[in-house]
Amino acid sequence: MIKQTAIACVLLATLSACTQTNQSVNESGHTQPVANFNTYSAETFYDTTSIVGSAFSPDGNSILVSSDESGIFNLYEVDVKTGDKVQLTDASDSTYPLRYFPNDNRILFTRDKGGNELMHVFVRDEHSQVQDLTPGDNVRARFIGFSKDNNAFYVLSNQRDQRFMDLYRYDAKTYATELIYKNDKNLNVQSVSETDRYLALINSQGNKDSDLFLLDLTDPKAQLIEVSNVSHEANFSASAFSKDDKYLYYGTDAHGEFYQNWRYEIATGQHTPYIEKDWDVRFLYFSDSDRYRVIGVNEDSSIKVTITDLKTNKDIELPKLPAGSIKRVNFSDDEKQMSFYLNSDTSPNNLYVWQVGSDSVKQLTSTLSDQINPEHLVESTIARFKSFDGLEVPGVLYKPKLASPTTKVPAMIYVHGGPGGQSMTGYSARVQHLVNQGYAIFAVNNRGSSGYGKTFYHLDDKRHGEDDLQDIVWSKKYLQELDWVDPARIGIMGGSYGGYMTAAALAFEPDEFKVGINVFGVTNWVRTLESIPPWWEAYKKALYEELGDPAVDGERLRRISPLFHAKNITKPLMVVQGANDPRVLQVESDELVEAVRSNNVPVEYVLFEDEGHGFSKKENRIEASQAYLDFLKKHL
Repeated sequence: MIKQTAIACVLLATLSACTQTNQSVNESGHTQPVANFNTYSAETFYDTTSIVGSAFSPDGNSILVSSDESGIFNLYEVDVKTGDKVQLTDASDSTYPLRYFPNDNRILFTRDKGGNELMHVFVRDEHSQVQDLTPGDNVRARFIGFSKDNNAFYVLSNQRDQRFMDLYRYDAKTYATELIYKNDKNLNVQSVSETDRYLALINSQGNKDSDLFLLDLTDPKAQLIEVSNVSHEANFSASAFSKDDKYLYYGTDAHGEFYQNWRYEIATGQHTPYIEKDWDVRFLYFSDSDRYRVIGVNEDSSIKVTITDLKTNKDIELPKLPAGSIKRVNFSDDEKQMSFYLNSDTSPNNLYVWQVGSDSVKQLTSTLSDQINPEHLVESTIARFKSFDGLEVPGVLYKPKLASPTTKVPAMIYVHGGPGGQSMTGYSARVQHLVNQGYAIFAVNNRGSSGYGKTFYHLDDKRHGEDDLQDIVWSKKYLQELDWVDPARIGIMGGSYGGYMTAAALAFEPDEFKVGINVFGVTNWVRTLESIPPWWEAYKKALYEELGDPAVDGERLRRISPLFHAKNITKPLMVVQGANDPRVLQVESDELVEAVRSNNVPVEYVLFEDEGHGFSKKENRIEASQAYLDFLKKHL
C-alpha cells in the first residue's frame, strides 16, 4: 500500500503559499478577498472524528454512540450533562451501536469481519463481557427490536439458509432463541408490530414493483394479508406500526412520482393518505408513546427533518442552532430529552441533546479537527444542466475558495454508488480535502439516481454505460462553460457504481476525461451479477431488472463492461480495492489494472487487505485520500 505522507501545502501549480490572501468572485461578478486561506493535509481532515448513534440509556443519563477517534469505530457512552465519553469496546473491526436494553445497561451492537458485510449481533453485559448472539462463519444478522413487555427481542438471521433471513425471538435474560417466522417464501421482514402480533413483509417483484404484506403471528394458519392495493407496478415499504397496532404506516410511489406515506387501518383495510410532499418522504417513525412523529423528506439532495408534537399537532421549533441539517432524532424513555445530530457541508456530525421545551440546546461533541478553520471549507450549491436529450440533470457542486476567472481550477466529476444511489449535501472529508486543495467537485445525480422521482430513477434501466454515461459527459460540458473551471483539466471519480462509471468513461469516451479514479468499481457485470452473495437472494430479481440477467443479457452486459474494452483506456487510471469486498470481487480490479497497464498507460493500484466495500478504518481513509491527491497532482 502507499506510504502515508503529510502534505503541508498543495494547491494549484500557480499558487505557492499555504497561507495567503487572494480574491474570489461572488455571484454578481465582484471580487472579494479570501483572507488567510489555509490548505490542510489528508491527516488533518481525518483528524476529524466520525460519530454515529443517538440512543439514550434507560435512565436518560447517557447516549450510546460509535466513534472512530481511536482510528476505528468503537462504542462509547456519552454523558448527557457533561459530554464526557467512556470507551466501551476496543475491537479491531468497526463496531456500531444498536441500543441499550430497556431496563438495564446491557448493550446490543453489531460488527462484521474486515468489511465482509456478514454483520453479527453482539451483547455487552454490565460486567463488560461480550457475546456473539449470532455465531457462524456465513451468518448474517440484523436486529429488529424489543417485544412490548421487554422480555425478548427480535433478530433476523440467515443461519438456517444463507439465502433467507428468518425471524428469531431471543429471551432477553437467557438469550435462548425461538424461530418465529421461517422465511421460505423469500420475503423481506421489515418490522414487528408493537404488540408483537404482526409482521410487515415485502416481496420484491423487481425494481419497479414490490408488494407489502401483513402476517398475524398469533394464528398458526394465518395467510399473508396484502396491503399493497394497486393493480399497477409500484413500490411499497413499511414505515411503522402504531403502538396499539391499529395502524400500519407505509411508504409508496403508487400515487405519483414521489414516495408518499399512507396509513392502513388493520381492522378495516382502509387506506388513507398520511404525509404527502413534493419530494420523497424518506422515513417516518414515532416516539415510544406515539406523541412525537419524526419525518425526513429528501428535498433536492438534502434531508429535511420535521418533528411534530401530535398532542398539539404542531411542529416543534428548536432553539437557535448553527446552520445544518438535523439527523438521527431520538427521545429518552420519559420523552423529556431529545438527542440528534447536526451536519452541514462544512461541519461533520455533532451530537446535541435538548431538554424538550427548554430555550437552549447542549452540544455534546466537537468533531471537526481543531486545526481546520471552518471558514476555509466550502458550502455546496445545487447545479443543473441539460443533458444530450434535453433532460435536466442535477448535481452537488463545490467551488474552491480561490477559484475565479483569473484562477481557473481543475475539476473532478464525482459519481455516487448504486446503481440508484444519490449524492447528498453534507460533510465529506474526502470531498472537502480535494476542494481545499484546489479541485472543483461536481457530484452529479445522473439519470437513474434516487430522489428525483420514479420516472427519473428508471431512465437508466438496462441502459447503464449508455444514457447515464452521456449525462456524465454532458456534466463535463457544463463545467467547461463555468468561467472559473479550467476546461482542459477535468477528470472523473467514484465508488462502486461510480467506480464502474469511471472505468466506463475512460473506456467508452476515451477523449473526454483527463484522468479517472475507480474506487471499488465493477468492471465485469457478467461476473458481478453471477457472484451475487446468497443473502441478496430477495433482491436478485430487482438487480436483474435494472441491470440485466447474465444468462439472458450476457452480450449487452459484456458490451457495457469496461474490462472487455480496456484496450480503449489511454488516460491515467487509479484503482482502489478492498480485498474482502463481497460485492465487487478483487479480481475485478486485478484484471482491469493488468489490462490497462498492457496499454502502457499510467495505472496506480491501491489494495487494502483489511477492507471490504468501503473504508472502515481511519488510516485507510487517510491513505486513500492522500493517494487521490498525489495522483491528481501528477496527472491532472
